[in-house]
Amino acid sequence: MSRAFVFPGQGAQTIGMGRALAEAYPAARAVFDEVDDALGEKLSALIWEGGIEALTLTQNAQPALMATSMAAVRALEAEGITVASHAAFVAGHSLGEYSALCAAGALGLADTARLLRIRGIAMQEAVPVGIGAMAALLGLDFAAASEVAAEAAQGEVCQAANDNDPAQVVVSGHRGAVERALEIAKAKGAKRALLLPVSAPFHCALMQPAAHRMAEALAGVVVNKPVVPVVVNVRAEAVTEPDRIRDLLVAQVTGSVRWRESVLWMEGAGVTEFWEIGAGKALSGMVKRIAKEAVTRAVGTPEDVVAAKG
Repeated sequence: MSRAFVFPGQGAQTIGMGRALAEAYPAARAVFDEVDDALGEKLSALIWEGGIEALTLTQNAQPALMATSMAAVRALEAEGITVASHAAFVAGHSLGEYSALCAAGALGLADTARLLRIRGIAMQEAVPVGIGAMAALLGLDFAAASEVAAEAAQGEVCQAANDNDPAQVVVSGHRGAVERALEIAKAKGAKRALLLPVSAPFHCALMQPAAHRMAEALAGVVVNKPVVPVVVNVRAEAVTEPDRIRDLLVAQVTGSVRWRESVLWMEGAGVTEFWEIGAGKALSGMVKRIAKEAVTRAVGTPEDVVAAKG
């Protein structure tokens, strides 16, 4: 049975995530300690005791979700389940791609935490609050949603940003254009079209200033060859070359998250089982809607880790 480890993106954060892993596994606790040291602050205290508003800030949510995913990876390793021996591929949704790269040894943990802090701040600062927006279009496929975005743009930015599953596409861009997309989508038969509670218009051309920041940040970081191939968001195919990984992480800031295609690519490569490593179960739901025969498993608690041994 071929297996992929997949890593969640922003929106999966909850207060208390990863705490039980840290209490049950010293190696998981060490992840949070190292991330705290790398950032020079007690992010773990915010994750476990803080307010959800502060945790949801992009600059906090991104390293926090990565830390939780990596704590689960280290707990699995403590039970003898490693990425190299148990996964054919890794992949992650948006920021989850950094978790995937860290899990596969392409990026060091401290570097990943610092990169995600920079990425969160850069994405937030790229567009003044209120200028951009994102919206979920439910019941339209990627081609239809892309047509909606193009029609709604009218000289502004409006792009299909996240191709999540066969009937869920997120568009991103200038607020006025995204609001026009809502009405156009409904007229074209979308079941639902709703603005998302996000702080910036991710994965569109408005993020170009953040892409420049990430290019600078990534230039100073060592990228190793991953122990298993990483199926990357912007290409929806496996990549192993360090320089290409670096370039595609920069492209990812403004490019679409091609999650549906990534899952189909892995299914085509023989993957029959997807383990969602870290917080929540959102990716498992998407996977089931994309690859209907696939088996999914969420690994986010000590109980999940023990069950995975079976």
